[in-house]
Amino acid sequence: MRRSTPATATLAAVLAAALLSACAPLPPAAPDNARPQLPAQWSTAAEAGTAPIAAQWWQQLGDTQLDALVQLALANNTDVLTAAARVQEAQANLAATDAARSPQLNATLGAQAGRSLTVLGPSQSRNVQPGLQASWELDLWGRLSQQSQAAAARLQASQADRAAVQLTVAATTVQTYVGLRALQQQLAISQATVASREKALQLAQDQQRVGYISQLQVTQAQAEHESVQQQVQQLQWQVDKQLATLNLLLGQAGGNAALAAAPTQRLQDLQLPAVPSSLPSQLLERRPDIARTAALLAASDHQLQAQRAAFLPQVNLSASVGSLLVNSLNYNPLTVWSLGGSLLAPLFNGGRLQAQLDAATAQRDQAAYAYRGAVLAAFADVESALTGTQRLAQQTLHATQRRDVLHQTLGYAHDRYEAGYASYLEELDAQRNLYAAELEVVRLHQAELDNRVQLYKALGGGWQADAVGGAGAATPPSGP
Repeated sequence: MRRSTPATATLAAVLAAALLSACAPLPPAAPDNARPQLPAQWSTAAEAGTAPIAAQWWQQLGDTQLDALVQLALANNTDVLTAAARVQEAQANLAATDAARSPQLNATLGAQAGRSLTVLGPSQSRNVQPGLQASWELDLWGRLSQQSQAAAARLQASQADRAAVQLTVAATTVQTYVGLRALQQQLAISQATVASREKALQLAQDQQRVGYISQLQVTQAQAEHESVQQQVQQLQWQVDKQLATLNLLLGQAGGNAALAAAPTQRLQDLQLPAVPSSLPSQLLERRPDIARTAALLAASDHQLQAQRAAFLPQVNLSASVGSLLVNSLNYNPLTVWSLGGSLLAPLFNGGRLQAQLDAATAQRDQAAYAYRGAVLAAFADVESALTGTQRLAQQTLHATQRRDVLHQTLGYAHDRYEAGYASYLEELDAQRNLYAAELEVVRLHQAELDNRVQLYKALGGGWQADAVGGAGAATPPSGP
């Protein structure tokens, strides 16, 4: 009978592994409905501008204090710091995954002492065996490399997530600051209105004492005066809450005297940033949140391939070398060594591997749908902000014109009242309408600034896909 040689056994093992690899199931492709449809252009009601998007776009508002606050928030905000820590965690996970592809070397030391009874009488023995052990899994089917690529993609996702958090914190800080200035502007208008109502009330009381007007007109003037004073207290409370929100964004617990003081710049002094240019096809490379979902989709694809490789044989090489010292360290040690290899091929596992592959497939499909959802949400954000740019501009124009008309109306009502052609109620009504119109103009200007900030955020705030080493090179999901 012919005996098999080591070379023949090795060839047989390789052929068996090749046959098993042909039996490994192929993961299904991503669902067709997970692929987002990209429009060629924005809707007719949402037209983009021509201005470029600078990385520090908030500087276009022209407020140096705001610039300093945004930088402080990016440095101290808790969400930003947490996102940075997640990047460090992903880097460590990638290093650990890469290490699994390298040979492992361990030092060993064994010692044993004993006493036993032999035919010659009691006997004592002492054994010491130092050595080295090495092992290495051959990545024949790419399981370990796929896991490493998945970890690298997750690192890119964490980096994109950090950029998305930074963008959100910067935009929220700007909007909160704008809201603070809007409230302070409304408070200033209300305080000025209180002063004018006090004068009007004093005049009405003087006229009532001489019988020129009735007590009814005086009580109505008092009611209007109290109404505005109530509004002053309400606005002051809102200013305090806005300051607390801003301090939370800045990562500080105490108040900021410079922010609480009367602003050196009014809300109207903040410049409205230009409408940036954008095409729908460029949006995928500008949004860090889309880059994050694209990287997670890539990671799930690599993890799915690694799970497929679990159906294939695993080949491990091992080696050890050491010395054996018996009874005395003075004896010449005996060198011991071993070389070996093992092949582990799954034959029956009760469907465990198939279930794990199905779970990995479902996770890949979830990532594909998450990518599609991020793309659709991004387009909706841009469309809404672009449409709001036009609508709010028209509202502000009409509200400003109405305020100017009401200012003239108050002048006419005051002249008619002093001339005796109208009652004081007519002037009170004109004052009330003008006060409401002035507050509305401030609110609309705040809404314009907020919407412009939202537009810059929706367009990615100047972030580029290569900022995380290509993680943002988002592509529609495809099958493996």
